[in-house]
Amino acid sequence: MRAFQVSSFTNPPALAEVAVPVPAPGEVLLDIAACGLNFADLLMAKGTYQDTPAPPFTLGMEVCGKVVALGEGVTTPAIGTRVAVFGGQGGMAEKGVFPAALCRPVPDTMTAEVAAGFMVAYGTSHLALTQRAQLQQGETLLVFGAAGGVGLTAVEIGKALGARVVAVARGADKLAVASAAGADHVIDSDTQDIKAAVKALGGADVVYDPVGGAAFKAALGACKPMARYIVIGFASGDVPQVPANILLVKNIDLIGFYWGGYLKVRPDLLSDSLAELLGWLAEGCLTPHISHVLPLEQAAEALELMRSRASTGKVVIVP
Repeated sequence: MRAFQVSSFTNPPALAEVAVPVPAPGEVLLDIAACGLNFADLLMAKGTYQDTPAPPFTLGMEVCGKVVALGEGVTTPAIGTRVAVFGGQGGMAEKGVFPAALCRPVPDTMTAEVAAGFMVAYGTSHLALTQRAQLQQGETLLVFGAAGGVGLTAVEIGKALGARVVAVARGADKLAVASAAGADHVIDSDTQDIKAAVKALGGADVVYDPVGGAAFKAALGACKPMARYIVIGFASGDVPQVPANILLVKNIDLIGFYWGGYLKVRPDLLSDSLAELLGWLAEGCLTPHISHVLPLEQAAEALELMRSRASTGKVVIVP
C-alpha cells in the first residue's frame, strides 16, 4: 500500500510503498477514507513534536475509515463500521492500524472529510474553553490564528457559548472567514496594533492562543484583571517567555492545554466533549470549514499549505 512516511528527521517525508499493517491485540485495521492534517504533523516531520515516534513512521494524526479487520480480543467496533480515530500517526496512508478503544462511530450524515478533521480541532477548542478556561456567556474571547484549524473552531464554539468573540488573523480573506464563523470583531495582525485594538474593545476575559511569539506579549497587555490565558501552541515558532509580574499584578491565570494528553489522564472528559460536539453538529450549530481536499500523492503540497498559512480551517488528505 502507499503511505506518506518520515524516514529520518533530516529528509523530507515522502510517499512510499509499504506492507499493509496487521492489527495487534486491541487494534483494528482501517481502510482509510480521509485524514485530517494538523500543525503537529509539521512538527513531527522535523522530530520536534512532544509525541514524535522514532522513524520510520507514517504521518497523519486523525482519520476516518471503515473497519476491515480486528486484532485479537477486539469485538467492537465491528467489521464494516465507519469510525473516526485520533491515533497520533499512521493516517496518511491507504490503510492503518489504530487502537479499537479510541475509535468513535461516525454518523451516516457526516462525510469522511468532515469526520477526519473534526476531533482534534473541535475537541481542542471545546475542552479548552469549557473545562479549562470556564468561558462564560457575555465574556470577551480573544482568538489568535482565527482562520486556522483550531482557531476557527474556537470562534465557532466561543459564539455557541455566548461569548463576544474578537478574532485575530492575517489579511482580509482570513478575517472574512472568521467573520463568517461568527466573530463579532476582527483584527488584522498585519496592519493593526493588537494590544491597542483589544483594549479599545474593553480588553479580553479569555485568550485562546495557538500562535505564541509577539502575539503573546500583545494579548497579555490587553487582558482584563482575572483573565484566563490559554496556551494552545506555538505556530509562530516562537515560544514566549512569561513576564510573571503581569500575571501577579492582574491576577491572570495562565493555562496550558494539550488535547492529546487527556487520552491518558481523563479520557472520560474527551468522550463527553466529543459527544456534546456531535450533538451540536447534528443540530446545525457548527459548520466545519475545509479549505483544501487533496489526494495522497499531493501530501507534501498539503503540508506546505499549512506551513505557508495558505489554508483556512482544515486541510484533508483522501487516499
